Amino acid sequence: MGDKSNKKFWDKFAKLYAPFMRKDKGVYDKVCGYICPYLNKDMNVLELACGSGQLSFNLSKQVKSWIGTDFSERMILEARKHGEYENLTFEIADATTLSFADGEFDCVVIANALHIMPNPDMAMKDIYRVLKSNGVLFAPTFLWKEGKQSKIIKSLMSILGFKMYKEWDKKEFEDFIEEYGFSVIEMKLVHGGLAPVGVMIAKRVA
Repeated sequence: MGDKSNKKFWDKFAKLYAPFMRKDKGVYDKVCGYICPYLNKDMNVLELACGSGQLSFNLSKQVKSWIGTDFSERMILEARKHGEYENLTFEIADATTLSFADGEFDCVVIANALHIMPNPDMAMKDIYRVLKSNGVLFAPTFLWKEGKQSKIIKSLMSILGFKMYKEWDKKEFEDFIEEYGFSVIEMKLVHGGLAPVGVMIAKRVA
């Protein structure tokens, strides 16, 4: 993703990530609930910035194959500790420089990552490339401008090394996604956790 200090932070945080995210299980359950109706057993899915597999293990049961990727080697090691299955594998990959073939996937999932990437535009271009025509993008993302989060929380996160490069509201995030060749199907707000999550579901425009 072009930021070594950012990668170092996520490598260091990897072992704590899954326990930290357990408190937001209700939020992730709701996110999965919005995504599941769009999945079927004929689909090949690529997940970017999968972390330790918060979405991977739940949603992969609904599809033919699921590849979970993250640019942090230690995040992938943590995900693999929970097991890999016949249709679920984990790989190290940078969302901004993907090696997969053009039009290889029916769906791409990228959850709570675009706002913490220094170059989210590069990720969006590669997501468009690896998706099939009319393929579906699922991009649940923290929308910091939709909530009234404490400045103290943001300051503490910054001190710990957490970097946030983009802050969107619902309309700004929709505009951002559409700028890269996608048509928004629906956008739901899920409240809870650090900030409201905008569950973005969009279609690649052929």
